[in-house]
Amino acid sequence: MATTSIWRVKGWLGKVVIYAENPEKTANPKFYADRELTEQDGQELSDVIRYAVNSEKTQETSSKDGAPLHRFVSGINCSPATARDEMLAVKKRFGKEDGTVAYHGYQSFAPGEATPELAHEIGVKLATRLWGDRYQVIIATHLDKENHLHNHFVLNTVSFADGIKYHRTRKDYHEMQTVSDALCREYRLSVIENPQYGKAKQYGEWRAEQEQRPTWRGLIRTDIDEAIRQAMTERQFFDALRKKGYAMKVGKDISVRPPGKERFVRLMRNFGEDYSLDNIRRRIISQSRPERKNPEQKPEILRARLIGSLKTARKLTGFRALYVHYCYLLGIFPKSRPQQSRKRLHFLLREDLLKLDAITAETRLLIGHRIDTAEQLFSYRDEVNGKISALTEKRKQLYKLQRTAAVKSDPEKAAEVKAQIAALSKELAALRKEVVLCNNIAERSGVIKNKIKAVREDEHIKEKEKCDRTEQQKTVR
Repeated sequence: MATTSIWRVKGWLGKVVIYAENPEKTANPKFYADRELTEQDGQELSDVIRYAVNSEKTQETSSKDGAPLHRFVSGINCSPATARDEMLAVKKRFGKEDGTVAYHGYQSFAPGEATPELAHEIGVKLATRLWGDRYQVIIATHLDKENHLHNHFVLNTVSFADGIKYHRTRKDYHEMQTVSDALCREYRLSVIENPQYGKAKQYGEWRAEQEQRPTWRGLIRTDIDEAIRQAMTERQFFDALRKKGYAMKVGKDISVRPPGKERFVRLMRNFGEDYSLDNIRRRIISQSRPERKNPEQKPEILRARLIGSLKTARKLTGFRALYVHYCYLLGIFPKSRPQQSRKRLHFLLREDLLKLDAITAETRLLIGHRIDTAEQLFSYRDEVNGKISALTEKRKQLYKLQRTAAVKSDPEKAAEVKAQIAALSKELAALRKEVVLCNNIAERSGVIKNKIKAVREDEHIKEKEKCDRTEQQKTVR
């Protein structure tokens, strides 16, 4: 069984990566721009190709020494190494460089059904049958997630044959799944018989659900469900949403906008018939009583012991102070803090619950190396890059040594060199992760400051509105 989908890439990589695995890169795309690229379209196309052919995801390595064995990347009507330039050349030839820069598709296989070789072979055949006579396509098989083998397709929007632009329609969705099913039958893989067509989940949401991670839309649905449980009337339902900071528009479908966001989300369109206005009314009416917090529940008393003196204690500043404060706001620590309290977090904070592992890792790096300023951060990053260069050169020399006749003829020496290469590869992987963390800190720190500021402003407005209501009630009395 293989599921498929395809969507357009218009704008920065956020419209692709947020549906994949690395949403951190969407907040400030310019931070990731290649310095030699001058055209934004070139960067957009370069980004999506770079993500699809990421060697960490598409390269099979030896379990013993980490040496590359096979890289599952192919090109149709273009070479993977020069795909960006070839695709841009076709766009320029026909004068169609604006608008959608590419289409990004995927084909995901059932756990354990296919090998990397088989998945890639099916992906190449699928792309050939669908687009091979007119368009340039990159096919990359991602192996980075256990039991989640899947192909990514990057499709140029402009045909090299006649310059006609590709436009995805419902028919294209259906044809992609039909051809994929036919190939699965050819290779004796399972196929969903009589599929029920309707609105599909977005790729990122489906992936997050499989990995039991929260999603942006999932947070909204949780708030809607909670507001329904707390209401006995339609008015109480909308009041509950307003208290959570949502803006609303009611028409044929209810549209809500979370606090701090620019776009509205249509409930029925995104979450199904259960979230139509009529069905929300039915769900409210069917309740015998609204959900209330347990009034007998006593607040947990936290006790702490001070070691040393507050006067002599050195306060955290800069990045460390910012991250530690943000971790506290998110409920990452103290560890004894009840998870239930996270439901009461501001929406802008709750959406970062998706990124707890990344934020925790960045905090540990800042604390462990006492990094407070941008200068210290970039100095540390340059230091790590220097180590990477030195170790890479050392490993390069070991690869050369490994190919010499003297080492090949001596099994013990060959095993020793192989072990040294494996140790260097492991050390390089750890250092490269630290470079990524440094880059993410440089980007995320500004986003965190803006979020904290927005949350405080919202809380100030709510507190002012509460005081105004209290004054009005006193005046009426």
